[in-house]
Amino acid sequence: MNRTSDLNILECQPLPAPAELLAALPLGPTQAALVERSRQTIRRVLTGRDPRLLVVVGPCSIHDLTAGREYGRRLAALAEELGDRLVLVMRAYFAKPRTHTGWPGLLLDPDLDGRGDIAQGLRLARAFLGEMLDLGLPTATEFLDPISPQYFADLVCWAAIGARTAESQLHRQLASGLSMPLGFKNGTSGSTLSAINAVKSAGQIHSFLGITPDGRAAAVRTCGNPDCHVVLRGGAGGPNYSPAHVAAVETQLAQAGLPRAIMVDCNHDNSGRRPERQPEVLAEVVRQIVAGRHTITGVMLESHLHGGSQSLSQPPVGLRYGVSVTDGCLDWTATERCLREAHAALAPRFGCIDLGSRHPAPVAASLNGRADYP
Repeated sequence: MNRTSDLNILECQPLPAPAELLAALPLGPTQAALVERSRQTIRRVLTGRDPRLLVVVGPCSIHDLTAGREYGRRLAALAEELGDRLVLVMRAYFAKPRTHTGWPGLLLDPDLDGRGDIAQGLRLARAFLGEMLDLGLPTATEFLDPISPQYFADLVCWAAIGARTAESQLHRQLASGLSMPLGFKNGTSGSTLSAINAVKSAGQIHSFLGITPDGRAAAVRTCGNPDCHVVLRGGAGGPNYSPAHVAAVETQLAQAGLPRAIMVDCNHDNSGRRPERQPEVLAEVVRQIVAGRHTITGVMLESHLHGGSQSLSQPPVGLRYGVSVTDGCLDWTATERCLREAHAALAPRFGCIDLGSRHPAPVAASLNGRADYP
């Protein structure tokens, strides 16, 4: 009999069951407490009960764990210092959607050589997230498939569904079952309707194919994720973070019966694909917030130890330390400077502040008609 399946499959390597990896690299009680506390903080920021600004910041993708750890240590110190007005979250992205070809990320190709050792990628991703939590940093990542979350979603405080996948029913189903707040980016065309529809869909009950912790195929049924929101990243028509753009999205969200929580991605088409312009975008967003636009609850920055990006050859040789191999990033010095400037610029939003306190609480900051955070 002629074969009719697996005609283009080179090999099929079994992976460890999620439960096996979780047992080998368990979530400790201190880590679990930080994840739970950070998710709740992010929810409160998104709903306006916490007037601080959520900032998801870090490398476009993690490709060098040593450089990622150094970045995390620097960010942890800055998060402690600026924590009264900014909630800094470490961007730890391990999978990259590709328009044509390119490195798919640490998860699928951890050795950067095309061999695709996914089992090792899963282990490295889980271990790295745990290290960031040990530094006291909340964590963020992007999910590209319905399988990998079983291996490390318990370590993630905020998640994203990207511009290329926000219209995918599979990703909306996945988001409906995830346990953390999640942002849907607008489409690469610039359309925000896809992200708004995704937020609405992810809040509903869904059934889809997945796996159990012991690695068996399963029918997954969810109750819906109420903590999803829109991320504006610009599009083919240019940036979409201006007051007029944001006001239009506010109207769309209201018409859809959804909470008016908006994050602005300061890179991609909002920066004109020039990562060094991200501080300009951030400054404009903060000006809108201080002027009273409290629907903007978060921002995203792509940042690394050094600016720009570099090409990845196979085998990977001569790579510069701390430089992205995917999208171009802002360097650390400029990142620290613009975050400090944003922190200072947000002072009017917090009213009278005790300057002697490291983490003073705002006196009067009722947002969107909601109570202040305690």
